[in-house]
Amino acid sequence: MYSFMGGGLFCAWVGTILLVVATATDHWMQYRLSGSFAHQGLWRYCLGSKCFLQTESIAYWNATRAFMILSALCATSGIIMGVLAFAQQSTFTRLSRPFSAGIMFFASTLFVLLALAIYTGVTVSFLGRRFGDWRFSWSYILGWVALLMTFFAGIFYMCAYRMHECRRLSTPR
Repeated sequence: MYSFMGGGLFCAWVGTILLVVATATDHWMQYRLSGSFAHQGLWRYCLGSKCFLQTESIAYWNATRAFMILSALCATSGIIMGVLAFAQQSTFTRLSRPFSAGIMFFASTLFVLLALAIYTGVTVSFLGRRFGDWRFSWSYILGWVALLMTFFAGIFYMCAYRMHECRRLSTPR
């Protein structure tokens, strides 16, 4: 059980760090505009070496930002639940801590999947046609890696929960 929780905690830390870095950085998309390179993220865009805040309130940016922030919050609360499960703290007696941590990581995975799906759909259908020479960049890729890490953290914590439940049910009372 502890090896599953340890693996889950490792995946959770890495996934949460990647979520925060992907959300905060401005390299989601790179393109060429008027002969110079430019890149943009969720919060600002850069033309050459000058960066500007994205002041337009466009729905897909707002949705992507909101889902990425919700994903990071779920992953952070999953880490807290996972540490409590690892430390065997008796904070909640009726609630299984590994199960709760697993659910939080699956919720985080769902939120980051929604954010990346919205961003991908709008970028490919609209911005991809606007900028001829473009590509997704490393912040966007970190988001997909974070999705995998939070998903595997959820799997590890669910395996720890199942192992704990099997032991609990097999021991005589």
